Amino acid sequence: MAEKVKAPELGRAKADIASMIRVNQAGEYGAARIYAGQLAVMGDDAPDSGAIRHMADQEQVHLDAFDRMIAERGVRPTILQPFWKAAGYALGATTAAMGPRAAMACTAAVETEIDQHYQEQLDQLETENDPELSAMIAKFREEELEHKETAIASGAEETPGYPFLSAAIRMGCRVAIGLSKRI
Repeated sequence: MAEKVKAPELGRAKADIASMIRVNQAGEYGAARIYAGQLAVMGDDAPDSGAIRHMADQEQVHLDAFDRMIAERGVRPTILQPFWKAAGYALGATTAAMGPRAAMACTAAVETEIDQHYQEQLDQLETENDPELSAMIAKFREEELEHKETAIASGAEETPGYPFLSAAIRMGCRVAIGLSKRI
């Protein structure tokens, strides 16, 4: 009887891990698209473009790692990826068009949600045996926190309408996370 209980638990744990990998790959893809949109509008000579390029490069490393993990573990990616491609780019381009501080406000808002999201996953992984995924999430979380600190130091919170802009972006992130876990 005990084995019958363990089998569904193992299946649920495997599904939870697959969901984590799927949503993280989607999130890193969205982040790469946000930075692509920002850099397309701002160009290389704009204030903070060097910092944005550095963050974009790190997001690409994160995306590449989750792409590999999806392939190695046979995890189905989200079917919403074409939407995230357009939405991420549009968010990046729009905030960059509002100015460098708004671009950084976008980063601060996104990274606030990603910090919470990754911490929740790390908490959940304490009961799972997946050291590779745990280490990857912990490392990437630290880099995401650096992005947030860079954004705040670059004047993100001085953006006109920052509380509204931040709240809207954070809500969008929560919706994207929820959808990408399942779809």
